[in-house]
Amino acid sequence: MDDTKPAIQEPARHVSTNRRGAVVAALMLAMALAALDATIVSTAVPQIVGDLGGFSVFSWLFSGYLLAVTVTLPVYGKLSDTFGRKPVLIAGSVVFLLGSLLCAVAWNMGALIAFRIVQGLGGGALQGTVQTLAADLYPLEERPKIQAKLSTVWAVAAVAGPGIGGVLAAYADWRWIFLVNLPIGAVALWLIVRHLHEPRRAEKASTRVRVDWAGALAVFACGGVLLTALVQGGVAWPWLSWPSLGLFGTGLALVAAVVVIEHRAAEPIIPGWVWRRRTIAAVNLALGALGLLMVAPTVFLPTYAQSVLGLTPVAAGFVLSVWTLSWPVSAALSQHVYRRIGFRNTAMLGIGTAALILFAFPFLPYPGAAWQPTLLMLLLGAALGLFQLPLIVGVQSTVGWAERGTTTASVLFCRQTGQTVGAAVFGAVANGVLAARLGGASDLDSVTRALDAGTAPETTRAAIADAVHTVYVGAGCAAALAFVVLLVLAPRRFPVLEEQ
Repeated sequence: MDDTKPAIQEPARHVSTNRRGAVVAALMLAMALAALDATIVSTAVPQIVGDLGGFSVFSWLFSGYLLAVTVTLPVYGKLSDTFGRKPVLIAGSVVFLLGSLLCAVAWNMGALIAFRIVQGLGGGALQGTVQTLAADLYPLEERPKIQAKLSTVWAVAAVAGPGIGGVLAAYADWRWIFLVNLPIGAVALWLIVRHLHEPRRAEKASTRVRVDWAGALAVFACGGVLLTALVQGGVAWPWLSWPSLGLFGTGLALVAAVVVIEHRAAEPIIPGWVWRRRTIAAVNLALGALGLLMVAPTVFLPTYAQSVLGLTPVAAGFVLSVWTLSWPVSAALSQHVYRRIGFRNTAMLGIGTAALILFAFPFLPYPGAAWQPTLLMLLLGAALGLFQLPLIVGVQSTVGWAERGTTTASVLFCRQTGQTVGAAVFGAVANGVLAARLGGASDLDSVTRALDAGTAPETTRAAIADAVHTVYVGAGCAAALAFVVLLVLAPRRFPVLEEQ
């Protein structure tokens, strides 16, 4: 395969592989904590609101966690390159578990939201460092194995999380949703402390580690302000209102501050080479587009399945969950493709197929049968598995140990940011289509509640179908954009380092 020909000599791997199985188990448990937390809380919201109140702000249980994870990814990536993966992963796990314990004892909605943000501060370390260690532990030929295992963790969490959350909320107490993290996290921590060994790197005695704390604070503030503007715009306030304009203006000013601070820093949190290198820049943009397009199925398909197809919530969840079955299988098999045609061409094959599938969704008959979107989701998962894993494995293989954490974090940061932007953009698109079809200021939440109550006419159901179809067209455009980015910007051969 062209991509695996040596371009630059890479130092020997720094992570001991003598007890690799135990470390991999720890990584899977740590990833399970982050993956479950993204889904397990959703089904317990009625019980949480009934106990603590705060219905008007409960969405921040998810938004606050997402913001904290996203804005800390670049910081943890740089810290793991500076101090090693083990201390960062341990610190992040401790913060996550502390946040979980605090969530379990929250006395009102404000406290629970604050403690969810604490969880997110640890969750950023879990997501980024686990993915980086997966590349440290395995040579290029074997990395698809660990990546497929991590993808399986996310797939199982997506299917099992809502069910576990519902059972705990119904038959125990919603606080157990957070308490179950403690034993899982404790086992993961024990395995990491006992079995993960990173030899000291040889450094000159006069070398003093410099941490760009000013840059870290600026990145955190900038990301927090801009993501808050995207998450709350059109929801808590209109897009053109003073709060929205003020947040975007402040965010742009902070972007300028980040550029100045990072340009002057000796060891910047977001180094310029992340965007100057064609391979990394192309992967960042392509996976940002992936985050954007994933909003269509994850956010809008359940509404389509219930409101248009008339399925129960459980059946609607199954329609969505089938892509989590084909995604890890396709990811695991992708190595057989990219070894023949290369990382870039494999990813282009996957995202090109995904674009065709997304564009096909609006051609489904109305109202249609459940098997039709289910089949499309099954095919979409297979296509995206063929797209995402070759890019992650490929870009991690183009950098050495000292740059891998920063590179991995930048990729995950772009994907998370794409999801946040997608939720804001596609939410506005869906509401705009509904307003045009139904007249007046209609939005997706209000019309779906009217359908559930049986007070909406059939035209409302058709309008929801049109809105979701439009969102899928937008998602198809995002996939096409990723294809063009890889075609134009990514090199045909990824400059893979030779490993000793």
